[in-house]
Amino acid sequence: MQREHGLAVTLWVDDLQSFQRICPGVLIHAEVQQLEDVMVRHWRNQDGVFSIDDIADIVIEFFACDIPPGYIAAMAECDPRPVWLNLEGLTAEEWVEGCHTLPSPHPRLPLTKYFFFPGFTSKTGGLLHEASLEEQRTQFQSDQAAKAAFLAQFGVTPVEMASLKVSMFCYPHAPILALFNAWRGGDMAITCLVPEGVAKEAVQAFLGADAKPGAVRSCGALTVRVLPFVAQADYDKLLWSCDFNFVRGEDSFVRAQWAGRPFIWHIYPQDENLHHKKLRAFLQRYATDMESLKAFSLHWNGAKTEGGEEVGDWSRLWQRFHADMQKVDDRAAEWRRQMLAHGDLASNLLKFASSIRSVPPENTV
Repeated sequence: MQREHGLAVTLWVDDLQSFQRICPGVLIHAEVQQLEDVMVRHWRNQDGVFSIDDIADIVIEFFACDIPPGYIAAMAECDPRPVWLNLEGLTAEEWVEGCHTLPSPHPRLPLTKYFFFPGFTSKTGGLLHEASLEEQRTQFQSDQAAKAAFLAQFGVTPVEMASLKVSMFCYPHAPILALFNAWRGGDMAITCLVPEGVAKEAVQAFLGADAKPGAVRSCGALTVRVLPFVAQADYDKLLWSCDFNFVRGEDSFVRAQWAGRPFIWHIYPQDENLHHKKLRAFLQRYATDMESLKAFSLHWNGAKTEGGEEVGDWSRLWQRFHADMQKVDDRAAEWRRQMLAHGDLASNLLKFASSIRSVPPENTV
């Protein structure tokens, strides 16, 4: 929003140490800091007192994270009042189209909050996407020397570069060792690049050593190499450099879609297996007639097939999936084009905010 729309952005963050891992310039003990023209403030508690001068033109809650009561009270004193948005989590379920941009009046104050859903159709807010991302990706992926130089800085050898390259970003409960066993017993050379700290116990079990950056082991057809946890821009390059990506949660899930490479999504687990419903909703839109991708994705997430069967043979799952890899690759490129047609999340959000406010938002978010 700052770079492409010229808005002054203040980002309130409660965990600066975690934020620093993807944004190395963050100072973890700073109360207020400026990073790439974005104001970052440390959010310590809910007890702050605010004046109307503190209030932005657009106020965004991420993932239903409650705004401090004092800030809300100050919002109600503003004239005109700010546009208040609850930016929800990403899901492919159909019901979000009916809830997208719905108003929710405050029970006591003259304020209205609007639900804003990212999503995969024109009836949602779309996906987060920078204007320059397509050009950067195309340029990088067409430059073999640039890709080789990028991977070489992590110790990836020419032999490993010539193999099937897989990036691995998953939650600790993923069946990663079972998949490693299938890969190392196969007849295809595979190099799996795992960021530091990802599925640490399973990776260490395979390595037989500490899973620290630079650690590597080859066994059978499989080489596993541990990479340092990289900044966001380099993580995009990692996705662009690999032939196949495992991603998790929401952010890396979206970045994998923009990478246009085959990927497997490890969805964040929820009570009563609600995440399986969300996974199936996405696969229904994305996988269409690719049964091997559906089966692999469901089993990676501990879900049963539509017929209720458990599929436990990772060697067979991988063989089926790899046989369809070109088809999956074509679908990834087609899906990226479809998502681009919906516009980007930030632009769609600002258009909606302008339609709600009697005058366009001035300059702050």
